[in-house]
Amino acid sequence: MNKLGILEKGEWTMSEIKWRSNRLSQLGSSIFAEVAAWKLAAAESGLDIIDLGIGSPDQPPSPAVKQALSEAVLRSDMYAYPATKSGLPFRQQAAAWMKHRFNVELDAGSDIVTLLGSQDGLAHLAMALCDPGDMALLPDPGYPIYAASLALAGVEAKLMPLREENGFMPDLAAIPDEDWDKASFILLNYPNNPISAVADLSFFEQLINKARQHGVLVVHDLAYSEMGFDGCEPPSILEVPGAIEQAVEFHSLSKSFNMAGCRIGFLAGNAAAVGALRELKANIDYGVFDPIQEAGIVALREAIESPDQPKAGKLYERRRDVFLEALREEGWEVAAPKATMFIWAPLPPMQWVQDEHWNSRRISQEMLKQTGVVVVPGEAFGSEGEGYVRIALVENEERLKEAARRIGNFIRGHKR
Repeated sequence: MNKLGILEKGEWTMSEIKWRSNRLSQLGSSIFAEVAAWKLAAAESGLDIIDLGIGSPDQPPSPAVKQALSEAVLRSDMYAYPATKSGLPFRQQAAAWMKHRFNVELDAGSDIVTLLGSQDGLAHLAMALCDPGDMALLPDPGYPIYAASLALAGVEAKLMPLREENGFMPDLAAIPDEDWDKASFILLNYPNNPISAVADLSFFEQLINKARQHGVLVVHDLAYSEMGFDGCEPPSILEVPGAIEQAVEFHSLSKSFNMAGCRIGFLAGNAAAVGALRELKANIDYGVFDPIQEAGIVALREAIESPDQPKAGKLYERRRDVFLEALREEGWEVAAPKATMFIWAPLPPMQWVQDEHWNSRRISQEMLKQTGVVVVPGEAFGSEGEGYVRIALVENEERLKEAARRIGNFIRGHKR
């Protein structure tokens, strides 16, 4: 210690050294960590947990995909860095699938980059496209990585409210021209997580036209393309004529092909934006493990060659119907979503105790504590999510019925 009583460099204790950046506090809501702690406490108390929180598929990929992965893993030539190979076969198959599914023509060499899951690309895109101090337009509610990626890149987020009265679509005309002119990109995802809303090509045409007027890149997250219900076939924004000049789109094999743990997806569209992400990623990692790319090729090929094979959405459509009917019988009416694996539900019909503050967080916590059913508070996805909870349809039908029964008991227990 010097004469002024200040510790010299070598005298700092471990607890006094700051080894944590301030940006970590900007990486999204802490509610997910809180929910994990609630779940652990409920399990330790002896409750049977029905986890409808995280949207992780409970089904495996197809037998052919598993077979391709297992065979590739046993090959001796699969263990070099993926970046030392071209990775072109997967991108070619992705281009073929985009043509088959959306009638979109893509150059596998320049218009597609393979990713360690779409979240990998979403996390890094702002760093590839923007400089610190730039601004981007984001949805509220929105998937947490959207805002977190901007915090990592030092980019300002301008939020667009998604509200029920507007069909959970952004009001493009309400966004001031100065925001359009300042924005580097606008990010949306339809079918939407957490809201489960869907968009049609008419909306995408309006979006592309508006973005073109102001020189803004459109970033569309289409992770749930194969999970439409009631005959809904979610479109790609790249179907809009000329959109490839103005847009990029994320695709994921996680939900549509039950390959969440494999971590594989891709970004497609505008070659300059795709190339920027490819360049950044070349400095960060060596790409997707080749056996996983082999499995991804088989998954996409199956979708092309077996068009009568049920899509992932069929399973979740049945679960949606079973669960919502069970909730209805318990007195909780919730609108049926047209896509995804989620229910975006307004808070249940309970008579609030006037001197207590009940919100989506408290209701979710109390529901878990008393019933063992895990849901995610809407506020985890942004301030516009308050008043809702997100429920993931990731249990079988009998467990979903049981969850609805428990939730019904919880609602009745809080009525006066």
